Amino acid sequence: MPLIDFNSVFKAPQEDQRNLLQPEDLESGYRPTPSANVNNNNAQQDNNTTTAIREYFEQSRLGALLTYLLGSFFTDNFTFVFVLTILFLAFDFWTTKNISGRLLVGLRWWNEIQPDGTNKWVFESASPSRINNAADSKLFWWMLYGTPALWGLFAFSSFITMKPSWLVIVAVALALNLANVYGYSQCDKEAKKKWATGMATRSALGSLGSGASGLVGKAFTSGIGKVFGSR
Repeated sequence: MPLIDFNSVFKAPQEDQRNLLQPEDLESGYRPTPSANVNNNNAQQDNNTTTAIREYFEQSRLGALLTYLLGSFFTDNFTFVFVLTILFLAFDFWTTKNISGRLLVGLRWWNEIQPDGTNKWVFESASPSRINNAADSKLFWWMLYGTPALWGLFAFSSFITMKPSWLVIVAVALALNLANVYGYSQCDKEAKKKWATGMATRSALGSLGSGASGLVGKAFTSGIGKVFGSR
């Protein structure tokens, strides 16, 4: 059985990522529908796009699960079911990593191979001003964490029933899904830490600036008072 080149799975962003991972996509979150007709049309287009991405995400997740569960009912060819399930899993991994995360929750991650051969994880997130749709966020995180749990149950079932061939499919599914779980959980943690630090810094600078301006104001007022008081 050929070895899987995980370096190709976690490769640095190439042309496909440059086309997909645009900064404005991270920042374009949910926006309430405005009253102007032109803005209404733009908001409707954004809502339609978000709905399409949500359905796309759901279908890509369900494809591999349904093929694994129901494939044997339609064909006795295990190789066909194996290949089709692996293709669905790879498709789901790619869409979740490159499309769903950045559009539904404003997060993206990738793994770069450094010249010395070491791995470097890169995490990016939208600014706190981006408003995520609550339904989209719940869908994304529930399916992100829930799908590996289902595959874990399938792994236990395959082990109990002594079906090593099916266990191989489950192992690949767990590896790909857990990679996205790790990437997005770390990305979310880094985002919260980064923006919390940024807000604390801005608050401290604002307090310092207001304190300094207060001291300058007091000194100026005191000086004026002394000048006019001496006359």
